[in-house]
Amino acid sequence: MPPLPTFTARLASARALTPYVRELTFERVDGAPLAFEAGQWVSLVLPVPPQGEATGELRRAYSIASPPDGSPRFQVAVTRVEGGPGSTYLHAMEPGATLDVVGPQGFFTRPMGRSGPSLFVATGTGLTPLRSMLLDALDHGEARALWVLFGVREEADFLYREELDALARAHDNVRVELVLSRPHDAWTGRRGYVQAHVPELWRDLEDRAEGEPHVYVCGLQRMVGAVRDLLRKEMSVPRQQVHSERYD
Repeated sequence: MPPLPTFTARLASARALTPYVRELTFERVDGAPLAFEAGQWVSLVLPVPPQGEATGELRRAYSIASPPDGSPRFQVAVTRVEGGPGSTYLHAMEPGATLDVVGPQGFFTRPMGRSGPSLFVATGTGLTPLRSMLLDALDHGEARALWVLFGVREEADFLYREELDALARAHDNVRVELVLSRPHDAWTGRRGYVQAHVPELWRDLEDRAEGEPHVYVCGLQRMVGAVRDLLRKEMSVPRQQVHSERYD
C-alpha cells in the first residue's frame, strides 16, 4: 500500500464542547482541500516525547467531526485525560500553532447512495464520526431517516447538543434521542445505557419501509460490543447492516 499522506495543519480556532472535551478546528497550511469520507480519522503528530523518553513524538488518532466539504478545514474533538500527555498538549494548544497530520484513513464510513435509513449509536466522543456522517448526509439532501441515539453519564457531558437539537427541528427525517446513565431527578429523557434503547429504535426504523436500514455504532469497546451482539446475535440483524468502530 502507498504511504499515507502527511501534511501540516494550523489550529484555526478552538472551543469547549463540554467541561472535558475541546473542539479543535485545523486548516491545511498549503490551502489544499482535505479529501476524506465521512467517518474517517487522522493521526495528529505531537511534539511531545513518549513517557520516559527525552526526545520523540506522540501520534494520537482522532475521528474527523466535520463533514467533507471540499475545504482545507477539519474538526476533531479531544477529551482531556488526567495526566495524558497528548490530550494535555492539545487542550493547551493555541490558535496559530501547527502540527503534522497523517491521513485521513479508516473504513468506518457511510457511502452516499448505498446507505438506507440510519441509526447512529454513540457514547462520548464516539459521536464525532457519526456527526460527520449525519452532516454529510444532510448536505447531500438525504431524506430518509437519520436517527441519533447518544448516551453520556451526566447532562453536562453532551457534546454538540444544541446543534443536534437544531438539526432535529430543521429536518423531519432527523430524530435525536439522548440518554443519561447517571440522570438527575429532573431529567425527562431516556435513562440507562444506550444498548437498552437500541431494539425499540431499530424496530421503529424497520417499520418505516424506507429501504434496508443500517446502524453505525461508535464508542468504547464495552458499548460497541454489547450493541453488536444485541443486533447480530439476539435480533438477527445481517452483518452487512451493522457498522462499528471503537476508540479504546
